[in-house]
Amino acid sequence: MDALKSMVLFVAAALAEIGGAWLVWQGVREHRGWLWIGAGVIALGLYGFVATLQPEAHFGRILAAYGGVFVAGSLAWGMAMDGFRPDRYDVAGALLCLAGVAVIMYSPRAS
Repeated sequence: MDALKSMVLFVAAALAEIGGAWLVWQGVREHRGWLWIGAGVIALGLYGFVATLQPEAHFGRILAAYGGVFVAGSLAWGMAMDGFRPDRYDVAGALLCLAGVAVIMYSPRAS
């Protein structure tokens, strides 16, 4: 059950961080204004909070694993929101990152 909770939290963190960064990008690069930037900053702060809810107690492990989730999530976000089409190397890299997440977070460890 902890693994399922962890995966849900990783997805929530990715939505907050990637979404927040995208909102800031839209506000600045696409000239959508301060409302978009402010919403992005709030979402980025929410990301920091969501990460603290992980069942794992080690900050470094959580952030290292989240990096892999961020890579895959960023490609997915680009596909959904910007029409980006990853090539086979993007997909292969994302799958390698997610395999790393699984090893880092869900490998059995001595207590």
